[in-house]
Amino acid sequence: MHRFTLRQLEYLLTCIDMRSVAGAAEKLSVSQPTISVAITKLEEQLGVQLLLRHPSRGVTPTAAANKILNLARSLLAHAADLERQTMETGSHLEGELRLGSFSTLAPAVLPGLIQSLSQQHPGIQLHLREGTQDHMVAALQTGQLDLALLYDINLPEDIHKTPLATRAPYAVLGMNDPLAQNEQVSLADLAKAPLILLDVPPSREYFLGLFRNAGLEPRIAYSTPSIEMVRGMVGCGLGYSLLVTRPKGDTTYDGHNLAIRPLKEDVEHSAMVLARLATLRPTRLMARFEQIALQVIQ
Repeated sequence: MHRFTLRQLEYLLTCIDMRSVAGAAEKLSVSQPTISVAITKLEEQLGVQLLLRHPSRGVTPTAAANKILNLARSLLAHAADLERQTMETGSHLEGELRLGSFSTLAPAVLPGLIQSLSQQHPGIQLHLREGTQDHMVAALQTGQLDLALLYDINLPEDIHKTPLATRAPYAVLGMNDPLAQNEQVSLADLAKAPLILLDVPPSREYFLGLFRNAGLEPRIAYSTPSIEMVRGMVGCGLGYSLLVTRPKGDTTYDGHNLAIRPLKEDVEHSAMVLARLATLRPTRLMARFEQIALQVIQ
């Protein structure tokens, strides 16, 4: 049996994350030769090359390294979890948790969730990342994130999903829009007007799909990846929009009021989920965060 060590795995993963032996040495406060010798020994023990060394350009993982990256990260996480459990008592938890979020979800959901977590477990340190859903999924798959708040739209099969809440899409209208006089609005009426599209995947496909499932094609006047830009343009009378995430106030950054109306049609709702890589067993920190998310997010 090959007797590699956790330290060797830590050196390997840090080199890959920092993209250089020098960067890993600085982060881990050890010498470059120490890391190089340890990784060379690991390669000899496993019988495969794990790093490609590029003069003046750092290192990149080989195909063999990519095959074991997620398992190696999981092994190190559970080793740290085991070490913490030997020192912790009761409900006390400490450690680092790497959390990602789809960018439109983060402002509406994360602050309250972080507040609840910090009040119950002040020893947990969160490292946050926001971005598109594709970027968050890729970060989960490469082990850069432990968990991510996402919408359950076109997620790959290797992602485990814990349902948190569902949200209904709604229409955002300017106060002078004639449709704002109605208690509800139909997709057919909206399709005749200029659409300000939230242009970030998977939101773009979801909103356009609502129209196409009804046999309609919207008139896209403008598109932007910013939810506040969408709201601002609607407030200025440049068109309407469809959104799922709803800020607490219905006033734009520049002071225009918005009219929020439900859709007449019974359309597909958006499901918010807490996602992780399905092949990795969650640590205690991950499991506790999931419990708090289920309590906080309604």
